[in-house]
Amino acid sequence: MENKDIQDLLDLASELRWEVGENFHDTLVEGIYADAAHIAQKTEIKIGEPNPYNFERKLDQVLTSKKYGFPIMILILSIILWLTIQGANYPSGLLASFFLEFLHPILKTGASQVGLPWWLDGFLIDGVYLALGWVISVMLPPMAIFFPMFTLLEDFGYLPRVAFNLDSLFKKSGAHGKQALTMSMGWGCNAAGVVATRIIDSPRERLIAIITNNFSLCNGRWPTQILIATIFIGALVPDSFSTILASIAVINIALLGIGFTFLSSWMLSKTLLKGEVSTFALELPPYRPPNLWTTLYTSLIDRTLIVLWRAMVFAAPAGAIIWLISNIYVDNLSLANITIDWMDGFGLFFGLNGVILLAYVVAIPANEIVIPTILMLTVAHLNLMGAGDGVMFELESTTETAALLHAGGWTLLTGINLMLFSLLHNPCSTTIYTIYQETKSWKWTAFASIMPVILGFLVTFLVTQIWQLFH
Repeated sequence: MENKDIQDLLDLASELRWEVGENFHDTLVEGIYADAAHIAQKTEIKIGEPNPYNFERKLDQVLTSKKYGFPIMILILSIILWLTIQGANYPSGLLASFFLEFLHPILKTGASQVGLPWWLDGFLIDGVYLALGWVISVMLPPMAIFFPMFTLLEDFGYLPRVAFNLDSLFKKSGAHGKQALTMSMGWGCNAAGVVATRIIDSPRERLIAIITNNFSLCNGRWPTQILIATIFIGALVPDSFSTILASIAVINIALLGIGFTFLSSWMLSKTLLKGEVSTFALELPPYRPPNLWTTLYTSLIDRTLIVLWRAMVFAAPAGAIIWLISNIYVDNLSLANITIDWMDGFGLFFGLNGVILLAYVVAIPANEIVIPTILMLTVAHLNLMGAGDGVMFELESTTETAALLHAGGWTLLTGINLMLFSLLHNPCSTTIYTIYQETKSWKWTAFASIMPVILGFLVTFLVTQIWQLFH
């Protein structure tokens, strides 16, 4: 800077000094002391006067205690899941009736009237359209219930308490305490949970959180868990206790997912992602009454609709593939039947079957279509569908679904292993794409996609071997 510039700057400072007035310094200091007095007045607790923070402190002593913290977390999770499951049944049924029973025949009639070829009619309506209809019917109602309740807990200030409770466990596993929050977000959607890992500053620990988020049961996997638990686990006891036992089984699968999160985080931190655990300084925010409109906007617009749109984008081609493999024949056998027979031997080795393996290959775009794909492939394999192969559908009752699966050779072992494999398998295509967007690495994206599958086959193999020892 030249001398002229320095002099101009000094002259400007001199002019501004006189403009602010002679008492500017005194006014500034008085303002600082006034603000300090105001803050002290709000936070000062005088002897003999009621303490406005007693309630929050007593609540924290319960919610973050070693004795009650974890049971309360499990209880709150159970209540949210129960409300989600029970509350979603009726709207899901209405949407399914609208898309699959009301609108589908209208579209079929319209296609017939305009003279669409049978293959184009089936490809677009029985394949793409029904896949989209099923995803909306199954996915939208639970998300519209789960995400607002999750956001209410977030706004109320409970989620930081969850992170506080789990911080020591994540630290022992070589991960970050904030991973508790991203893991919880994964229960709604793994793609959303992967995006939520941005709150973790350490690249190493953020990568661990991204890789292990798939062990959180996402919204698309709850229908599989609930249906299979109802058919196979609930059937072990009288009807009056079947719902309770099935619910306990689903909750245990969710808790098992948390256990695998800790185990895989520990293994990664000791092998591929070695490093020191970063300090997690968590300041517990005060409890605040949630803003209803903000909660609804955040949960329904920013989360539910965006995640639903991504699932629909990937579900459409899945529906097309399902229809194609069920309607292209080689030597009087559909590609679906040929593939199922080829995969059966490998699947039975792990206590599964060819229908399940093929369903999970086809349903990579969206977990929501696993159950309808399994049912459609089972019917096609047994040649029981009178309306023609390759149409996604919903059986009218759980009893009919159970009868169909039993006719397909399913046993209690098949049901248990499907529940385990539903927890431990590759992420959906939306999550895989999100992992790549967050890591910018094909290597880590491939690892995050393949590692759960290996664990899934390992666990189902061990369960099958133990089962065969006692049966």
